[in-house]
Amino acid sequence: MDITLKLCEEFGLTKNHAENVISLIDEGCTIPFIARYRKEMTGSLDDQTLRLVDDRLKYLRNLTKRKEEVQHLIEEQGNLTPDIEKALQNALTLTEVEDIYRPFKPKRKTRASVAISKGLQPLADYILAQKDNNLEKEAEKYINEEKEVHSAEEAIQGAKDIIAETMSDDAELRKKLRAFFHDKGKVVTKSALKKGEEKEGSYVYENYFDFSAPVKDMTSHRVLAVNRGEKEGFLKVGLEVDEEKALAFLTKRFIHKDSTYQDLLTEIAQDAYQRLIFDSIEREVRTELTDQANEQAIKMFEVNLRPLLMQPPLKNKRILGLDPAYRTGCKIAVIDENGNVLDTTVIYPTPPQNKIAESEIIIAKLLEKDQVDVISIGNGTATKESEIFVANLIKKLKRKVSYAVVNEAGASVYSASKLGASEFPTFDVALRSAVSIARRLQDPLAELIKIDVKSIGVGQYQHDMPQARLTEVLDGVVEDCVNSVGVDLNTASVSLLSHVAGINAGIAKNIETYRKENGKFTNRCQLLKVPKLGAKAYEQCAGFLRVLDGDNVLDNTAVHPESYSVAQALLQHFNLSLQDVKQEHVELLPKLVEKEGIEKLAKTLNVGVPTLEDIIKELQKPGRDIRDELPKPVLKSKLLDISSLKEGMVLQGVVRNVIDFGAFVDISVHQDGLVHISEISKDFIKHPSEALKVGDTVKVKVIGVDVAKKRISLSIKQAEDCELSEDV
Repeated sequence: MDITLKLCEEFGLTKNHAENVISLIDEGCTIPFIARYRKEMTGSLDDQTLRLVDDRLKYLRNLTKRKEEVQHLIEEQGNLTPDIEKALQNALTLTEVEDIYRPFKPKRKTRASVAISKGLQPLADYILAQKDNNLEKEAEKYINEEKEVHSAEEAIQGAKDIIAETMSDDAELRKKLRAFFHDKGKVVTKSALKKGEEKEGSYVYENYFDFSAPVKDMTSHRVLAVNRGEKEGFLKVGLEVDEEKALAFLTKRFIHKDSTYQDLLTEIAQDAYQRLIFDSIEREVRTELTDQANEQAIKMFEVNLRPLLMQPPLKNKRILGLDPAYRTGCKIAVIDENGNVLDTTVIYPTPPQNKIAESEIIIAKLLEKDQVDVISIGNGTATKESEIFVANLIKKLKRKVSYAVVNEAGASVYSASKLGASEFPTFDVALRSAVSIARRLQDPLAELIKIDVKSIGVGQYQHDMPQARLTEVLDGVVEDCVNSVGVDLNTASVSLLSHVAGINAGIAKNIETYRKENGKFTNRCQLLKVPKLGAKAYEQCAGFLRVLDGDNVLDNTAVHPESYSVAQALLQHFNLSLQDVKQEHVELLPKLVEKEGIEKLAKTLNVGVPTLEDIIKELQKPGRDIRDELPKPVLKSKLLDISSLKEGMVLQGVVRNVIDFGAFVDISVHQDGLVHISEISKDFIKHPSEALKVGDTVKVKVIGVDVAKKRISLSIKQAEDCELSEDV
């Protein structure tokens, strides 16, 4: 298999671009570096496409390697034929390769292997040849007391066992049956609970207590749901297919037309199907469904995580973080513009204490003392009461203060982590959460990367996923987000630095140590003085690290040091200087370039057009952040909990999670509501992600409330022409 040509076919790449991508990956270049600084070599492939290419490259290389291994193993046995060799060459998946190897794979003791050890393989071959009709006479030749074949009947039974296993191991047959199961099979689920038996949590699986659906129509969330229900003992799950039609594949493959052994071979085919084939193919099909569902779920996690990490920061503001609670009180932490903690305390404005007046005095003093600009409220327990408390307090203040509710998912995980303890060793867990909630508003990306992303709560069934694969994909998302934004070399935490292309945790720690010992970096070149940060690592990371107010204004842009000479030549070409860039006096640069023609200019400067376009964009605004400004917070009042909701209410909410069958929306009642895919848009959409992303502010209509089961059904399309409910 020509892997390069295969990648060209699947991703629409030119051969040159595919070869370049493979070469860059093999050289150890990171995906963010390739996507940003090798556009001419790849045809400007983005980071997400490059990761898909990288995944496929790994699979195809593993496939090629396995083909070679299997061919060698079969050849060692002396069983390699031109047909087997051709079949291996044409195999497109690892499953097909394993099917080809199956008859030659060393097996544990089976009925067939016992029969073969008794010398009955020739008798099985005689039956399969279907030429003569002297089976009884032929079988008598194999009677052997020493080999424990006592009669012709025993010899025939042994031959039948060998033929059944031969049928089961046939690669072409398994391929056709697998396709048949996929195309015509049904997934059937039943309750695993005995009649009258109740088990906590069983209501979650009620829809699957008597359920069936075609295999080909099983959506990923259904596959994962029935898998979990089966694992937890609530469901019995299996596949159903038309056995007669399935058996037809065996008889067509192994029984000759007008065969004198038709009845015997039909009997053997039934035994092979029922005893060996059905369960095996069922497992394979269910495994394939699960693998596909896992990939889809991981993809959705990836789709949701990206906008969550890329939420706009609130820079140059002092923020008071409020971690809501009832009995134990609301934990408070104030941070300055750089995220340093100024003050902490605890207040009790929520039930059962309800010390509202006392809490107002404490917070008002802190707001004034620390010159706080914004209050950040976590969206956990007691959020609504805390939000109302804050909103009422703000009305009484002379100082201008605003507030926002932020997603606090994973804050408790961070608070109890080694990282949280090392950052704030004297704080208790709850106070660390308050700091995290404040920082999530100030710089969501920098704070969220401190948490195991699987704990952020924007996926489904994440704990059922293959953890290595999930971690690989999500780490890729984090890496892409961190590098697309860029990192301040002098203020970034070790956690943030470790996600920069080319930098691992050890180098990140060395950078922090270098800062402590030598003071702030004044230019990117000083990175080469950091222990273990060599030339290759420098090449990969330099463009993503920013030096504010350093020796060279280009160090505060995404222009890579390798392109500094091009950037300076570009400026000189139009009688501009680095000082003009520093003072942002190059606003006419795009028009000057357009007038001359970018392709002509690129040729003059001996640089590719994509790289030149990126340089021009960076020169216009040093230190620019691709994230938008923080949207205004949604202010509400009066809704206290789920019991206050009524059908027909129209509310504003924030999308917290997008999944295959809909989206969960936070409407500030400590229980996210579900907008089913059918209620998202009046236009047809195949997937919720076509219309929504995490962080979107949406208007929703309440169309159902089940307080006992804590279920809220919402509609976006029904809310389109409606006004928000009064006092909400």
